[in-house]
Amino acid sequence: MIIRSLCFFLIISTTAAHAQKWPFELWHDGKIVLQSGDTLKGFVKYDLQQDMVQFNIKDKVIETFTARKVLFFEIFDTSVHKYRQFFTIPYNINGGYSAPIFFELLAEGKLTLLAREALEYKTYNTPYYIGSYSRLVLVNKFFLMDQKENITTFSGTREDLLDLMEPKAEEVRKYIKENRFDITDKYDLAKVVEYYNSLTGI
Repeated sequence: MIIRSLCFFLIISTTAAHAQKWPFELWHDGKIVLQSGDTLKGFVKYDLQQDMVQFNIKDKVIETFTARKVLFFEIFDTSVHKYRQFFTIPYNINGGYSAPIFFELLAEGKLTLLAREALEYKTYNTPYYIGSYSRLVLVNKFFLMDQKENITTFSGTREDLLDLMEPKAEEVRKYIKENRFDITDKYDLAKVVEYYNSLTGI
């Protein structure tokens, strides 16, 4: 009975993973603002791992732009019912020279919260303690930019975040606790950064 239930669980999980469409695989209503100043409005598909964005209007040829050609793009993501904004910012992401790449803007102020998506395999234990399985999941890598436009990778720990928010750290700590925010969730983390910015008046 346990083996049969386990097999059913794994089949359902595998089927769900194959059926799932990631946001970057979909066309979204949106717009692209090019470095040239031109604005394109229509259907937009993005790929943060390749730092490319595609544009299409019905019955027209798909155009592809690298981050070097794009200033900004915006989409309406129906999976979260939100507008999402992405900006091109020079950044040294692989230990080499700085190059223009796309960042999603989540909060802006004294601390600016940025994010990039990536696909990673994560290992999960089964509920029957027989083994584990790996599943492809969408994760967000977070970055924090100061007022001098210095960008640092966010470690993901609450204490590191609060260290950056001195002398308002205790107020922010209470805000996180009272609202039970999960700082690994990008929208919860954005609310925390927005709250901190409101305390600074910037």
